[in-house]
Amino acid sequence: MSKTHSTERTRDARLEARVSATQKSLLQQAAALSGRTLSEFVVASAQEAARRVLAEHESIRLSREEQLAFVQALLTPSEPNTRLKRAARSYRQRTGA
Repeated sequence: MSKTHSTERTRDARLEARVSATQKSLLQQAAALSGRTLSEFVVASAQEAARRVLAEHESIRLSREEQLAFVQALLTPSEPNTRLKRAARSYRQRTGA
C-alpha cells in the first residue's frame, strides 16, 4: 500500500461544518445515490474539489493571442537592454558562473 493511501485511510483529524437543513438533505441524497455514507461523500467531494483548485493554480492558461506572442518571443527574442546586461553581470559575479 502506498504512503498516500495509508495516510488517506488514517483518520486522525476531524473536520466539522455547519450546513443548512436543505444542504444536508441534498448531500444525504447524493451520498445515498452514490452508495456512500454522508461523511464519505462529503470528504471525497471536498477532496476532489481541492485537487481541482490546486491543479488549476498549477497550470498556465493563455489565450490564442498570448500563445502566439509567447512563441514569437521565444523564436525572435529581443536584444538584452542595459538593465538586463547589468543584472546578468551581477549574477555572474555573485555566483561565479
